[in-house]
Amino acid sequence: MQKKNIVLLCLIEFLQGMVFYAAVATLYRQEAGLGIFEIMVIESANMALSMLLEVPWGWLADRIGYRKTMIVCNVLFLVTKFIFWQTGSFGGFLAERLLLAVVISGLSGVSSSMLWLSAPPEKAQRNAGWCSAAGEAGLLLSGMLYTVMLSGQYRAAAFWTMVVYGIAAVLTFFLAEVRPEEELHRKRSFRSLAREHFRAPGMIALVLCGAFFFEVVHQVTVYFNQLQYLRCGLSDKMIGIAFIAVSVTGLAGPLSTRVTKRFGSRRTGKGLILLAALCMGVLVFTTSGILSIALIVLVALLSALFGPLAGTLENEMVVVKDRATALSLNAIITDSLVILLDMGIGRAADASLPLALGLCCAGCLAALAAFTVSCRKAAK
Repeated sequence: MQKKNIVLLCLIEFLQGMVFYAAVATLYRQEAGLGIFEIMVIESANMALSMLLEVPWGWLADRIGYRKTMIVCNVLFLVTKFIFWQTGSFGGFLAERLLLAVVISGLSGVSSSMLWLSAPPEKAQRNAGWCSAAGEAGLLLSGMLYTVMLSGQYRAAAFWTMVVYGIAAVLTFFLAEVRPEEELHRKRSFRSLAREHFRAPGMIALVLCGAFFFEVVHQVTVYFNQLQYLRCGLSDKMIGIAFIAVSVTGLAGPLSTRVTKRFGSRRTGKGLILLAALCMGVLVFTTSGILSIALIVLVALLSALFGPLAGTLENEMVVVKDRATALSLNAIITDSLVILLDMGIGRAADASLPLALGLCCAGCLAALAAFTVSCRKAAK
């Protein structure tokens, strides 16, 4: 039963990674008549609603069970893809993103909780690595299929995305519940749960570490990489090659367990974060195209290795029975910090790319400090 859940969760992750229109999502909306400002308004509404629903969804999932929650959310996920395929107006795209906020906030914490509870703790990091790699594999495959078979066919790309999400929704019905029946009806005040959760030694520091690390990596590998390539004078062909190389690193998740077993959780985490900070520091000063590509690919690889480790450590620190609610509380802290980071680093990027990269390096060092504090408190 546990093995079946792991396989199904990886398959669902793979299928939901297959967003055929991912490379042209903005162009898709522009072709439908939306401007960049309207797109940003929609995205802001999506983020605000996601944060608002995080904790209520976590609380509800702990009451009705993780399987039912995933079924509801993945069926609604399919509905969002149907709306995206059919709509051509601001209202339609807004409705799609608002419904998507309901889905994402519902799955936040629940999918990782189900993965964690579906196998012994010693296998959690390995399973997280495989699920992460499955999602990246789906994204890569859909990108290649779009380039070869659907290039320029935006509506067709949206249709086939809806089809694979439909398959993912069907697979969700075959998952087995992992939350014990007696825990579904436990009555407990939200305040006492939150208090006990955040009293776990090192929990808050680990959440801050993840927020700093993964957001600055996201900025460097998704947004600032293109600006850095232009700064170095790279051609469109080289930029395309670099994009593929960065995307492939997402498949390295399963290697995280091997690295951690060899060096230990504490040394592995510190080493990965420190190496990422050094890469970002060098990017501040270099104008070499080849070196820039190598450094950005390495940052993406380090993030792929750290992700399963960070997720495993977070789940290990959860001491309350209402795991989905606890992880949703963590997500609220993460999202709040990410918004502040995006505003600060984004404003810096308008003034100077090296300044923005320098702030990313500083953010990585802040993540290293938080990780060190988390390890020390957890050890006590």
